Amino acid sequence: MSDTLAIGNTVAPIQTVVRCMTALNQAMNRAEHLPGIVSLYGPSGVGKSIAAAFTANSTNAYYVEMRSAWTKKKFLQAILKEMGIKPELVISDMLDQICEQLALSQRPLIVDEADYAVEKNMLDLIRDIYEGSSTAILLIGEEHLSTKILRKSERFHNRMLHWAKAEPASHADAKVLRDFYGKRSGVLVEDDLVEHIRQYIKGCVRRLCVNMELVHQEAKRQGLTTINREQWGNRELYSGAPHVGGR
Repeated sequence: MSDTLAIGNTVAPIQTVVRCMTALNQAMNRAEHLPGIVSLYGPSGVGKSIAAAFTANSTNAYYVEMRSAWTKKKFLQAILKEMGIKPELVISDMLDQICEQLALSQRPLIVDEADYAVEKNMLDLIRDIYEGSSTAILLIGEEHLSTKILRKSERFHNRMLHWAKAEPASHADAKVLRDFYGKRSGVLVEDDLVEHIRQYIKGCVRRLCVNMELVHQEAKRQGLTTINREQWGNRELYSGAPHVGGR
């Protein structure tokens, strides 16, 4: 998984983590007549993979992160590898293996980078997995995932129970992350500097984490246990933009 907000076995409970957990729990605890596929979607950098990792661990879900070059066969092989099952040689047999294991284990399935499933025409395959197992399935994707699925397959879109949107970090999220990293470093970043950072990086969770590290390092260099906006001054923050020029 590409992101982590973990120290030990702890994950910061930012709103994206909460929404992801809520969505999958809703599918797992749904009434029998309701569909069981849900999604967490949103722009890059807002903590979706972090949320997927936490949710997978919390629900004992099978987790696969799709790749752009994957074929249908490779996708099924990856799921079976996650299950610890030796794949059959034929795609239809692999599909039966997966459906059987999901049905027997009653464990959910999380598919990260699900946009690739749309692009590679794998929605029917995921629908087959769902229909063959009745397990809860969580799709993690980018902000236009719903539109992509609707354009590709209205039949699949109709089987969606819930769409959970991953939003940029709020002020409350930023304070959670501040406290999360502060436990490790022993440095308190004051609220005014936290909000300055959040606004500067427009709520991107990944860049918020990078900048918290920068601030903690600077505070330690100065021998500070607390640091505020005034003390930070005009020092550069990480925006994600490449540096131009240099020495």
